[in-house]
Amino acid sequence: MEKVVILGAAGRVGDAAARAFVSRGWKVKGLARDAKADRLAPGVEPVRADARDRDALIRACEGADVIVNALNPLYTEWKEKVLPMAQNVIAAAEATGATHMLPGNVYNFGYSVGMGMKEDAREAGSTEKARIRIEMEALFRHMAEDRDVQTIVLRAGDFFGGYGTGGWLDLMILSKLNSDSFVWPGPMDVPHAFAYLPDLGEAFVSLAEKRRQFGRFECFHFSGHSLTGEQMKQATEAVIGRKLKRRGVPWALLRAAGLFSPMMREIALMSYLWRVPHSLDGSKLEKAIGGVPYTDTVEAIGRSIGALGLDPRKRMAA
Repeated sequence: MEKVVILGAAGRVGDAAARAFVSRGWKVKGLARDAKADRLAPGVEPVRADARDRDALIRACEGADVIVNALNPLYTEWKEKVLPMAQNVIAAAEATGATHMLPGNVYNFGYSVGMGMKEDAREAGSTEKARIRIEMEALFRHMAEDRDVQTIVLRAGDFFGGYGTGGWLDLMILSKLNSDSFVWPGPMDVPHAFAYLPDLGEAFVSLAEKRRQFGRFECFHFSGHSLTGEQMKQATEAVIGRKLKRRGVPWALLRAAGLFSPMMREIALMSYLWRVPHSLDGSKLEKAIGGVPYTDTVEAIGRSIGALGLDPRKRMAA
């Protein structure tokens, strides 16, 4: 039985990955801090440790064949935490000989992001978050080439689905279902890249099981669901059985609020992703693992609404 350690196992990506590895027969340890370690997915052995403590992290990863790096500091803490934690994670991978796996995102492409982005697309440090992600992946590439520490990046769009809160669906898009409203942050006809987390978790396992066939540094794109606002609205209406009114997002007000709220400022800085059509080309991943996990859009939206209890009328009927 192979062993995987999920870092950030209490988070949305970590939880989805943990459930997928458990279902495929892996021995799964989940690293989380404090009380979060008591809320991990069934079948996951909890480990309490802080990724900012390198020695503790290395001890937590002892015996691992694979380390899934699902650590995700708050938006407002990226500058202080992302790179130091990345250095600790890759040190743990080197010390244990484990393959390091990272959920990537589209930030690396900056303002040049577009449709059908492939793994060799030009990166652009248009925002601070783009520059941080580019620097982090450069660190992992350097460690792969110079220190023989394997890293596999699985790049995806915005996450939805699974059991955790704090995503675009529950915080914004479907947050007003009680008033029959659908909130979309950009033009309704602009495609936006999404990744349904249960599918993404399965893709991580498939790559992990084939990791010995890959180079020391590999990047794969997970195409997931590229949806316009109209397509997601129609899928939601099909699930709940009623029409929804469309609402927009007052980005000008959010930018003004950013003068006083660091979180609003950070969210507003990334709003360009809702105005620029973009998607990921998953052909390399398809070739590597065969059939890429994909749940039908209406089914994925339905499962997401059910898991998070987003439709108040269904809750009352239950």
